[in-house]
Amino acid sequence: MPEPRGRMFFANPGPTNIPDSVLHACAHPSIDFNDDAFFAVYERCVAGLKRVLRTEHHIFFYTASGHGAWEASMANLFSPGDALLVIETGHFSDSWAKMGRALGLAIETVPADWREGARIADIEAALAADRSHRIKAVCAVHNETATGTVLPLAEVRAAMDAARHPALLLADTISSLASLPFEMDRWGVDVVVGGSQKGLMLPTGFAFNAVSPKAMEAHRRSRLPRHYFDWSEMLTRRHKSFIGTIPTGLFYGLQESLRLLEEEGLENVWARHSRLARAVRAAIAHWSGNGRGPELFCRNPERVSDSVSAILMPEGHDADALRATCRQRFHISLGGGLSRLAGRVFRIGHLGDLNEPMILGTLAGVEMALKLNGVPYRPGGVEAAMECLTSGAAG
Repeated sequence: MPEPRGRMFFANPGPTNIPDSVLHACAHPSIDFNDDAFFAVYERCVAGLKRVLRTEHHIFFYTASGHGAWEASMANLFSPGDALLVIETGHFSDSWAKMGRALGLAIETVPADWREGARIADIEAALAADRSHRIKAVCAVHNETATGTVLPLAEVRAAMDAARHPALLLADTISSLASLPFEMDRWGVDVVVGGSQKGLMLPTGFAFNAVSPKAMEAHRRSRLPRHYFDWSEMLTRRHKSFIGTIPTGLFYGLQESLRLLEEEGLENVWARHSRLARAVRAAIAHWSGNGRGPELFCRNPERVSDSVSAILMPEGHDADALRATCRQRFHISLGGGLSRLAGRVFRIGHLGDLNEPMILGTLAGVEMALKLNGVPYRPGGVEAAMECLTSGAAG
């Protein structure tokens, strides 16, 4: 089958669309990463990223995907046998827990219904029961990409404080940073896990940790083996980060993406994501209005994500077949279901470099694919999204 004409509507929850100006910036000619001209760009990027993170703390970078930043956070903070409390949110919390076990850590879990989200009271109870303070850290995925649910980190920190527990708070912000409100210092987050390829609108290629002084003190006591990810070793380097070659092109791209974010205004970026997400949810609610159609996977209105929506297909209908129709007929790329949700869920990413017509085009393609695949639904989801975007509620 020939490739469809026109530009692909890329509605995947990560990687995301890359603005043309960022692509052009990434194409900067090679430069010595120790050159003063690059060092100035690097320092501007660090300062800008701190503004996005809302932090004054140090940032360590790696040439890696977000999984590298997960591993770096664990390798730098803990010793063999240390206990961590992972809050269940979905596929990615499970993956983080699996990584911890592979590194020789004892993983405990706060279980949760993937469609409802973890209960804050359960987190507080698990910490209050740990009277010996065996748990060294709480691992929280801020935005679970697989299920389209948000975990309120400020409430997690409040639960930790209420339990009077000294554990560190680690937050995965891979699909939330520069898309949803995030306040590292105000929320008492000790370590941030982040990546380049989602809200920062960059190619995959570097990941980072932002680290509080409390976490740095834990690092000095930790005994897990490490080298490439070793924060102490990094602090001996000129950039106070990276071991080995620095991906200079990505930093020229980051400089441009930070310019775009600050030109729009971070609060306006958050508001745009919220506005587009409400439109997507309006379409999904309309499709499911016949009582038999596809429905939003997240059932808890307080936990719905503004960066990705996971849509549960009706029983007996294949989400991957729908995605294939969107890709082959309409040149639209959607996210698939992960782990236990494979084939049951498709995902619409509404984060990064997106606007209203791009979202409406995606929704129109999905609605046509629903019809072509014989999926029961109530027609008119695109109109519902348009009404949401043009009503006073759209903001």
